[in-house]
Amino acid sequence: MRGIAVFAGLALLVLGIAAASQVSDSRAGQIAEVIALLAGLVGIGLLGFAFGFRRTTGTQALARQPAPARPRSNRDLLLGAGGVLLAILLLTGLAISGGVLWAGFGLALMLPMIGGSVYLCVRFLRANP
Repeated sequence: MRGIAVFAGLALLVLGIAAASQVSDSRAGQIAEVIALLAGLVGIGLLGFAFGFRRTTGTQALARQPAPARPRSNRDLLLGAGGVLLAILLLTGLAISGGVLWAGFGLALMLPMIGGSVYLCVRFLRANP
């Protein structure tokens, strides 16, 4: 199944690149652009499926013991604070160059990154009194 997903993902990425080369200011160019975007999206999704997921059976999942809790490293705090500072810097640049509307759009796109960075900071603070 993974081999099929890898092959299909790579084929769709090649199709997306080929369709992107045909984009022009015409109706056919717009259709090619939509094909390129959808093919790239599905291709990356299939490659993520092929390399990202591992199936486990029920007996293997029950046999595993949870790992003992370990103290968080200072690296988590550094990465979390760096991510929050990067987001503030990027949003400030968007607000200055594009206005409030673009800053709002950028905030919506960066919410997962900001959430992960805040999570790293909070987890570090909760683990180390």
